[in-house]
Formats: sequence, structure tokens, C-alpha cells
Amino acid sequence: MKNITAYALAVVAMFAFTIGNAVASAPFEGRSKCSSCHKAQAKSWKDTAHAKAMESLKPGTRKEAKIKANLDPDKDYTQDKDCVGCHVDGWGKPGGYTLDSPKKQLAAVGCESCHGPGRQYRGDHRKAGQAFEKSGKTAPRKMLADKGQDFHFEESCNACHLNYEGSPWKDAKPPYTPFTPEVDPKYTFDFDKMVKDVKAMHEHFKMDGVFVGEPKFKFHDEFQANAKVAEKDDKKGK
Repeated sequence: MKNITAYALAVVAMFAFTIGNAVASAPFEGRSKCSSCHKAQAKSWKDTAHAKAMESLKPGTRKEAKIKANLDPDKDYTQDKDCVGCHVDGWGKPGGYTLDSPKKQLAAVGCESCHGPGRQYRGDHRKAGQAFEKSGKTAPRKMLADKGQDFHFEESCNACHLNYEGSPWKDAKPPYTPFTPEVDPKYTFDFDKMVKDVKAMHEHFKMDGVFVGEPKFKFHDEFQANAKVAEKDDKKGK
């Protein structure tokens, strides 16, 4: 009996250890981890359409748009697996949003939908920032890219905005979005235009210059040339 009990306890302990490791290694962390430093960007993001992505799936929201797309405006689409994937972070990926265990910090299209799952590179990102503040030492962007930070992310946007039948995007596949250019021309997706729209994305602020070299987002220099300086209380870590 003692041996059976000891074995059972060992199995439970091993299961807990395995689950603990799986959670710890899950690459999607949620936007609070990013916004703890990037306060200005997070504050700006809260006013965007992406921040309200899950809200748009609730009953009674965006009625006119849903009717035009042949959707029931009174249905709760927050539980529809064919819809939710494009309104959250990390759908179908380790640590990402799930219907069974929804996480508030992953609900909406946040930081990790564009920049990649944070756990893989956030530690190096933070350490580089601390080193720069201490001694002015810069770090290569390639270090972050090698860990999974996405500096281009156009394909991530296409996966939702161009995922409809007859799309010019070669990787379109079911479940398709019902919001197509045929339903309304406003759904015609132009990445180069939309990525500059602060109503969809977030404002860009002057960066300290911690990271150098390639890969670099194609509009990085343009954004930085026109970026404003974040208010003191909204700067990272302050």
C-alpha cells in the first residue's frame, strides 16, 4: 500500500512539474509584460481598433457591418472558433488565447500578434535596455530576431485581413473572413497604408537607440523621423 501511495504521489508530482514547465515555456505572455516598459505605445494602442477586436465579436456590436457580411448581429461570436483567431493573440499556438482558458491579456490584437511571442526574446530585450541606460552599449537587432521577434510582420496581418476566398494572398485558407472587399471596399487591405494608421495600430515614439543593424522594419526610419517624444510618465520603466 505504501509503495502504491508513493508511486501515485510521484506521478502527481511529475504531472505538476511537466505542466509547470509547459506553462513556463509557453512563448505568448500577454501584453502587460510589454506595456510595463513600453507605456506610451500601450497607452496609444488602447484607443485602436485592434484593442477593441474582441469587443466587436460581442452581441449587438458593429450591427451594420455584420448584417452586410451575412452574420447574425445578435450572436455572441466570442465563443466561435472560426472568428476568435483573428481577434486575439497566439490563437492555436503554445501559450496563446484559448476558449477553454481565456486570458484577458491575450484577448484583442496586441503586441505579440505583430512583434512575435514575447517570452522568447523579452529577457534579452530588457537586458539590452538596461545595459544601454547604464553605459550606452548598443545591441544587435539580429539577437532579438534569432529569438523570435518579428521585425516585418506583414504576413501576420495578411493572415487575417487577406484571408478570404478569391484573395490575392496565396496562403488564404478556411476559415475565411466574411469581411471582404466585395462586402465593402473599406475591407481592401493595403499593409503599407494601414500600418501607418494610428487608429488601427499605435503611435510611434522616439526610441533611445538601444538596438542597431538589421533586420529593421521597412518604415522604421520614416517612423522615427516623424516620431514624437513620449511624455516623461509614459517612458519605459518610469
